[in-house]
Amino acid sequence: MTPHLSGRRALLAGAAAMVPLQARAALPDRPVRIVVGFGAGTGPDLLARMVADALKDSLPAGVIVDNRTGAGGVIAAQEVARLRGEEGTTLMLGGVGPLTMGPSIFASLPYDPGRDFASIAFLAALDFALVVPNSVPAEDFAGYLRWAATQPQLPMGTFGAGTPGHFGAAIMGVTSRLPVEAVHFRTTGDAMTALLNGTTKGLFGTIALVAPHVQAGRLRALAVTGPERSRVLPEVPTMGELGRQDLVFNSWFGLVAPSGTPPETLAALEAAVLRVMDTPEMAARLEQRGFRPSPLGRARFDALRAEETARWAEVVRLTRFQALD
Repeated sequence: MTPHLSGRRALLAGAAAMVPLQARAALPDRPVRIVVGFGAGTGPDLLARMVADALKDSLPAGVIVDNRTGAGGVIAAQEVARLRGEEGTTLMLGGVGPLTMGPSIFASLPYDPGRDFASIAFLAALDFALVVPNSVPAEDFAGYLRWAATQPQLPMGTFGAGTPGHFGAAIMGVTSRLPVEAVHFRTTGDAMTALLNGTTKGLFGTIALVAPHVQAGRLRALAVTGPERSRVLPEVPTMGELGRQDLVFNSWFGLVAPSGTPPETLAALEAAVLRVMDTPEMAARLEQRGFRPSPLGRARFDALRAEETARWAEVVRLTRFQALD
């Protein structure tokens, strides 16, 4: 679970602004590549491009975004993990999947997240909303649980096995004793079509994706999974408000570098990233696209990665998820 935004903006901005001259000198003097494990136009891609654009003044040699799709970000992680000694010229927009869920959901990984990546900065999170089609006769989360318990099966859409939304459905099924049947879709469009026509009876989808359908009255949002209510769907309660801490989760993203990147380069990149992330302008751009900005430095990001790795391992155990090949 990612941390709340707090009144630390001035502290972070001040710390980032006071970058020692030697740290500034440690910034790469060659073009920097940010590898993204998802395709153009996706949430991670948009985030990477916003960060790359914001860093252009700090990294005058330029920043490019390189999309290397496949296996939920594992292909990109595998490529970056082997690039030891790149001195900050290749970074990765790492997410909850390849960095913390991967060791538990894959039978084997071609890299070790803890060994092969050095944290730079945590960037932002994407919270989810539990949405249902209008054909489901439930106006709130409690009513949904009561109705679902009467069904022989509860088909719930997901964007793939082992994704945060899939685990949200699986946890709800286990802890609420519901007959959840996960229906995995290859594309978000297919998943949304099945939900809108009532073929599936629920979905944990990112707020950015589902909010337009909720606002248009095509779907009902019963709860959001973030630590606080969404500015986009302010009338929808959080799972925490409903007493369901087990369903407080999100998808998050941060920048990492290959292990072996010099410490002074990591420190310089951390300062540069925090400086551009912790501004009202960047926060507004992120929120407009459904992100919850929460910039954190290397030490906090390291701690979060360790906490999330342990948490998702327990989720996999609880849901009896079979590791993927």
